[in-house]
Amino acid sequence: MAKKIPLSDLEPGMVIVKPIMMKNGMVILGEGAKLTPAWVERLQEMDLNGAYIDAPEEQKLTKEEALAQLDARFQPVDDRPYMIRLKDLLREHIEGLYEK
Repeated sequence: MAKKIPLSDLEPGMVIVKPIMMKNGMVILGEGAKLTPAWVERLQEMDLNGAYIDAPEEQKLTKEEALAQLDARFQPVDDRPYMIRLKDLLREHIEGLYEK
């Protein structure tokens, strides 16, 4: 997942997922480039908006909020066995997202 961060937050080892370009359109680093300490230092000295890096998606809801929404969405069909099974699978998936 791509996440835009300020250049001041760049660290060696991060992977660029969208080309970093100068204001005139010249590409400095292309997609897939892995940052080295030297590149981090160079980029932080430039007047650029930021960089898109490969980063896990952040959860916007708490686990409890996500599970409450799941319960609310399935409440009208809680009497159908196949829907109960689907809800159980989704609950397992949601819980897995928050184990990290």
